[in-house]
Amino acid sequence: MLLTPVVDDDGAPFWEYAARGELRVQCCADCDELRFPPRPCCPHCQSFAAHWRKMSGRGRIWSYVVPHPPLLPAYADLPGYNAIVVELADAPRIRLVGNLVTAADAPLNSVAPERLRIGAPVKAVFHTPPGGMTVPRWVLERP
Repeated sequence: MLLTPVVDDDGAPFWEYAARGELRVQCCADCDELRFPPRPCCPHCQSFAAHWRKMSGRGRIWSYVVPHPPLLPAYADLPGYNAIVVELADAPRIRLVGNLVTAADAPLNSVAPERLRIGAPVKAVFHTPPGGMTVPRWVLERP
């Protein structure tokens, strides 16, 4: 079984929105600063008031890695998979970690490692494995 996110009280809304196919980021209700990862207090003004702002789901690859064997047992049949860091277009200081795939339900190794490029434009898609929780993944905007 592939690794799944650990949901805490602060981050639970992120996963609830993802299950609806929405990418949202926690936002301070007082100073309007976005923050990720979610937390109870704004690091900018120390307010505890927050809401969740809908993002466009677009961004660019800020960094990436292609793990090489030996891999964790659940990933052993997926050599060549990637983990990427995406800088959000509407919030450049917010970066999310995920996988670049050819489609929401494609295998994690569906994009050849040589296609990965820093700065490549991507957009969020959402994958729900059988019996699992929905996670954002990323596809190239220009395949």
